[in-house]
Amino acid sequence: MLIKLAKDQPVPGVQIIPLGMHVTYWDQLGWRDPASLQAATDRQQDYRRVFGADRMYTPQAVIDGQDELVGSDEAGVKRAVAEAGKKPHFKMRLTAALKPDGIYATATVENVPMHGHEPLRTVFVVTEDGITTVVKRGENGGRTLRHGAVVRRIAVGKQLLGPVPEHWRRDRLNLTAFEQGEKTGRIYAAATVPLK
Repeated sequence: MLIKLAKDQPVPGVQIIPLGMHVTYWDQLGWRDPASLQAATDRQQDYRRVFGADRMYTPQAVIDGQDELVGSDEAGVKRAVAEAGKKPHFKMRLTAALKPDGIYATATVENVPMHGHEPLRTVFVVTEDGITTVVKRGENGGRTLRHGAVVRRIAVGKQLLGPVPEHWRRDRLNLTAFEQGEKTGRIYAAATVPLK
């Protein structure tokens, strides 16, 4: 569904920036998801303070850091995105460069009123499109799954995001940045660019 949302952009006036965060807690069931990332699991666990301790499951969609629902509910996701789009957001400028020693990124947000807003943190996320996984066990055992916007790296507040491993397809990499409230988890601004 992330591939479809990114391609179709079905909510007028809203840019959907999908991030496929593959968690690690299924890795002990006899098949390890090659895209699983501990930082993705940590983010989902952190959202428990926003949504409640019983609201951690897969597939889960988190919209703008403020709403969560079952990730396979396409109509519900579109409704949540439309609602999130009605809230004010700041404009973000994002630049990124892929250099021999790593990924360099700069994100700036303009006209952020300091009064009345919670402290914000800048989060950078590297994603890779077009990943195919052959699932060997579990409820999807025997299936071949196609993934879009698979999160490969999450970095908070850094401008040098580290080197790119050889197995990442450089022609399919994107960089997303967002400003997130430290208390509420709300996303106040976001941008995405291809990594070249």
